[in-house]
Amino acid sequence: MKKEITKTAFKVAENKLNEILIIATSKGGFDKLTAAEAKALAKHTKIVEGYEAVHYTIPMPESIEGLIALKMYEKKLKQKDLAKLLEVTDTKLSEILNHKRKPSLSFLKAMNEKLGIDGNLLLRAS
Repeated sequence: MKKEITKTAFKVAENKLNEILIIATSKGGFDKLTAAEAKALAKHTKIVEGYEAVHYTIPMPESIEGLIALKMYEKKLKQKDLAKLLEVTDTKLSEILNHKRKPSLSFLKAMNEKLGIDGNLLLRAS
């Protein structure tokens, strides 16, 4: 069984991590850290990531519009670029985003294939 990371341990690790980041910045990069500093960086990063994974999770969107917005943000796409990627018109994508049109099966398939969204999630959301 994995030991739960306390908020106190998280805060300590976060402070140590920030100190190491300042050192790395002043030295000119992570590759300039000593072996001990690099090891401490890895250790504290693991603690911070572990705590954040449990306490700072972002729920997956449950609507097609939410999934589209998330993927646009992740891939830094504008709406017209996403429309081109999914091979739909700007108008059709806009109508789907604004609840004026239901997504077609071919649209959902394109979201699965081109954006890597799980098909089961798409079917539940539509």
